[in-house]
Amino acid sequence: MSLSRRQLLLGAAVGATGAVVHENVDAAPLQPSATEAMAKPPFEVIALSRMAYGARSGDYARVRTMGLTAYVDEQLNPNFAADTDCNTRIANAKLRIVYAAGTGFPAVDEMRDLVTLNKTQPELWELRAHPSNTERIRPVDEVVAANWIRAIYSKWQLFEIMTDFWHNHFNVWAYSDTRISALWPHYDKTVIRANCFGNFRDFLEAVATSPAMLYYLDNSTSRDGPANENFARELFELHTFGSQNYLNNIYNNWQEVPRDNQGRPIGYIDQDVYEAARAFTGWTVADGVGGIPNTGVFHYVDGWHDNAQKIVLANFLDANAAHQEDGQKVLDLVAKHPATIRNICTKLCRRLVSDNPPKSLVDKAVAVWTANYDAPDQIKRTIRAILLAPEFLATWGGKIRRPNEVVAAYLRSTGAEVKPTAELFSWITLCGYRMFNWATPTGHPDESGYWSSSNALLNTWNLLFHLQQSYFPPATFDLQGQMPSNVTTVRQIVDFWVMRMLGYQPSALVKTKLLNLMGQAGNLDAVPVGSANDVKLRLSSLVHMIGMLPEFYTR
Repeated sequence: MSLSRRQLLLGAAVGATGAVVHENVDAAPLQPSATEAMAKPPFEVIALSRMAYGARSGDYARVRTMGLTAYVDEQLNPNFAADTDCNTRIANAKLRIVYAAGTGFPAVDEMRDLVTLNKTQPELWELRAHPSNTERIRPVDEVVAANWIRAIYSKWQLFEIMTDFWHNHFNVWAYSDTRISALWPHYDKTVIRANCFGNFRDFLEAVATSPAMLYYLDNSTSRDGPANENFARELFELHTFGSQNYLNNIYNNWQEVPRDNQGRPIGYIDQDVYEAARAFTGWTVADGVGGIPNTGVFHYVDGWHDNAQKIVLANFLDANAAHQEDGQKVLDLVAKHPATIRNICTKLCRRLVSDNPPKSLVDKAVAVWTANYDAPDQIKRTIRAILLAPEFLATWGGKIRRPNEVVAAYLRSTGAEVKPTAELFSWITLCGYRMFNWATPTGHPDESGYWSSSNALLNTWNLLFHLQQSYFPPATFDLQGQMPSNVTTVRQIVDFWVMRMLGYQPSALVKTKLLNLMGQAGNLDAVPVGSANDVKLRLSSLVHMIGMLPEFYTR
C-alpha cells in the first residue's frame, strides 16, 4: 500500500515505524529521551544558528575552515554590492497586487516589481494619497518581500539578524497608518539599515526624527500646552533605560532619586518623561499643513515648541534654546546613561546568545560600548566583543528560534527556491511572527517561553509541511537532486540530511527514529524499499521531521 505524504509524516511523529495513522492527528516532533540531553554542537553550528538564519549547503564546512574570528569579521564588514545573487533576486522579484475598482481608480490584478524600495522620501510620500488603501500599504509589503529574500539568500546574514533586532527594538507598527506605510522603505533603509552597525546616539536621533516613529507615537502633533508624552515614554521605557529602571513606584520627585558616583539619577520617573516630552514639541513631519512644506520629511516648527526651562534626569535645560537643542540634549542624556548602556547590551546578548546571558558577557559588552561611545562603529565593536567572547561558545540550549527564523533556516538548509508571496507572509503571521505588523511598541518578544507555546510550534510545523506541497507556491524543493550520486542507502541519506540541516548528530534515539522512518523496516545499508514515489515521500517526511527536531530549533 502506498502511504500518503501526510500519513508518513504522522506515522513518523508517533514512532517512525511505518504505522498508518489517521490524518486528523496532529504531528509532533521527535523528542530526545529524558536521559539523552542534546549534545553541544561544534562552533560552526553555534555561530550559524545565532549569526545567521541557519546554514545553506557548504556553510558549515566554510565557517569551520575560516574559524570563528574570520567569520565574525567578514560578517561585520558586509560588501552589499558583492551580494550579487541576493541583489538579483530582489531586482527580479514580483509580488502580486490585487484590488477591486473604487471611486476614481480601476481594478488591479498584476504581478508587480518591488518598485518602491529605492524611491526617495518625497516620492514615497506621494503614495499616501493614492485612493486605494492596497496601494498605500504596498510599500510595506515590498519591504517584507525584500527582507524575506535577504533572510534566505543574503551573504550578509549577521546584518539581517541585526536588522531584525533593531526593527523590534525601535518597533513601529507599519500598517497602523498609511502615512507610515507609504514611507516604510525609508524607515527600513535609511533609519534601521543605515545605522545597524553604527553609533547608537546617531541611531537614536535618526529614529526620533523619522516620520514613521513621529506618526506611530504621535509626536508629529505634539506642541506646547500640553505635550504628547507617547514618544518620550517609549524613549525611556523601551529605546534606552528599559522598564526595569522606572522608579516612579518609589520616587515621585526628581530630587529624591538616588544618584550614582557621577551624580546621575540611577533611574527615571514620570517627571523625566513629562519634561522630555516638552523638549520634543515641534518635532513633526512636513505634511503641507499650515504653510509648511509637503515633502514627508522631518520638520521642526518652532512655534509649536515649549520654550520654557526643563529638568530631565536632574539636568536643567535652558529656556529659549536653539532649534531642536533641548530635544537633542535629552537624546544625549539618555544615550550616555549607564542604565541605557546595560539595557541595550543585555538585549544584544539575549539576541545573540541566550535568554539569560551570563553577567560576565554583558559586562564585557558594556565595557566596549562605553569605551566606544563616540565611535562611528560603536555597535559593530560591541557585537564583535560579544561574538568573540568565550561565553558565546560556552552556552548552548538557552534559546530557540522564533517562527520566522525556523522557516528561513528550513528554506536555507533544504536549498529551496523561494518566491515571496502573500500566502507565505500570512502563514508566518499565523505562526505568531508579524513582520512590521506588531501593534505595540515593545516589538516581538525575544524569550523562548513565548515562542514555545503549542500554538506557535504547531503552526510552524504545519507551515514547514505545507511549504513542501506542490499546491503551495512560495517554495519549490529538489531534495533528491541535491544528494551526491554516492548517497544511496538509507543510512547515507539520513546522514546527509542530518548533517546538512543540523551540522552534527542528534541523540541515538532520535537518529534511530529517523532511520526507521526512511528505512520502513528495510535494510538500513541498502537503498530504500518501495516505489520511487514512496521513497520521494519518505525523503520529504524525513527532511520535515528533522526540521521539527529540538536540535533544529535551538540557537
